[in-house]
Amino acid sequence: MRMAKWTPRHEAPEPLEGPVVATITGGTVIWFVLFVVQVPFYGWFADRDLTWWVWTCLAGGGLGLIGIWYVRRREAALKRAAARESHGDTA
Repeated sequence: MRMAKWTPRHEAPEPLEGPVVATITGGTVIWFVLFVVQVPFYGWFADRDLTWWVWTCLAGGGLGLIGIWYVRRREAALKRAAARESHGDTA
C-alpha cells in the first residue's frame, strides 16, 4: 500500500491574538495552587502510587514560568516591530 503525500487544501488561519500574558499567568497560578493544595495530602498520594499528580502540578507551574517569560518577550518584540513599522524604519 502506497501512502500519498498530504498537502493542505486551504490556507492556514491566522493565529488568535488576545490577552496571552494574562492567560499564561492565570494558568501558571492555577498549576501552583493545585500543587500547594496537594502537598498536605502527599502521603495519601504516595499510598496509592499517585505522586505523579503532585509533581505534574509543580512541573506545570515551572513550565508556566518559562511560558510567562516567553510570551512577555514575544509581546515586547511585536510592539517594537509595530513601532518601527509605524515610524517607517526598516532596520
